[in-house]
Amino acid sequence: MNRRKMLTGLAAATALPTLLSSTFVHAQSHSPAMGDAEKKHAEDTKKVGSLSLAISRVATEKASDGMVKSFAKWEVAEQETIADILKSMEMGGKAEGALKPPSDDEVAKILDSDGKASLDSLKAASGAEFDKAFVTAQLEGHKKLLAIQEGYLKIGQDREHLSLMKLARGQIKEHIDHLDMLKSKLG
Repeated sequence: MNRRKMLTGLAAATALPTLLSSTFVHAQSHSPAMGDAEKKHAEDTKKVGSLSLAISRVATEKASDGMVKSFAKWEVAEQETIADILKSMEMGGKAEGALKPPSDDEVAKILDSDGKASLDSLKAASGAEFDKAFVTAQLEGHKKLLAIQEGYLKIGQDREHLSLMKLARGQIKEHIDHLDMLKSKLG
């Protein structure tokens, strides 16, 4: 009798990892679509993030202050990554390790009329005037992004989306501090 129980237990123990693995794969391949809170959050974040990306791409070329230019490069990398992640979350399916940043045309399509006007205004500026306008626009945009993340974190339901936005919130707070220092430096 003990031998039979032992063999049954051994068979169950051997099959359990396979069963758990197939259940996990099934759950991943059938993940639910984004909820309403996640969709709204993604849209709001893309709208503000696209302006940040667009003006940062301009600043990598036009900024005259080295620290402003460095911030712009970091912001481009971050916003391209966030845009790629949000697009992947919306599309569902298998995740990829390769970054697929949005093109300038894709970014322009997301900008509203205020965003386009802000981008055009910034493109017209140069030198120290450009640097100040860029930092001011980034500071305003980051405050909006922070409010979007904090609002979503109160109502969100998706664990992965919530976790990612907790990380984003921390980065945004750091950027606001950095932008405040840049603003003080530029006068």
